[in-house]
Amino acid sequence: MTYSIYDASVPVMTRALTNLSKILDKAVAQAKAEDKPLSSLTEAKLAEDMRPFTFQIQSASDAAKGCAARLAGIEAPSMPDTETTFPELHARLQKTIDFLNTVKPEQLKGAEDREIVLKFPNGEFRFNGKDFLAGFSLPNFFFHVTTAYAILRHKGINIGKMDFLGGI
Repeated sequence: MTYSIYDASVPVMTRALTNLSKILDKAVAQAKAEDKPLSSLTEAKLAEDMRPFTFQIQSASDAAKGCAARLAGIEAPSMPDTETTFPELHARLQKTIDFLNTVKPEQLKGAEDREIVLKFPNGEFRFNGKDFLAGFSLPNFFFHVTTAYAILRHKGINIGKMDFLGGI
């Protein structure tokens, strides 16, 4: 059996989002135990010019569903970025995981050569599926997952590398 573009994308992102959801559980439990307001975490940033924790979760979700949808040649579900609480962020992660679970390996057959076009206000980027996944989508996805993790660590939440990696 060969290692496919599906194997390199959907299961990888599903696992990271599942681990991130568990990290959110730990953050909530610790914040409650320490009588720390959860808003001190949801609104937290690593630096003043960065976006807050909620944005990082929303962006990780968007990156995962956008990647899978583009590679599969299907429409990603729309999710307005309105989450402000941990229950809402959990729901967002679960909806994203649920969507990823609908994407099947056969939908990504040949996706490494599929043209992917990302349009932005200042122009567009064109990739083949392989370069999109390896050079744009996964780095972008893990940037936001890692930033969310780092924000919680910065705010004193007791999580570590194995929480990020999950059960290996």
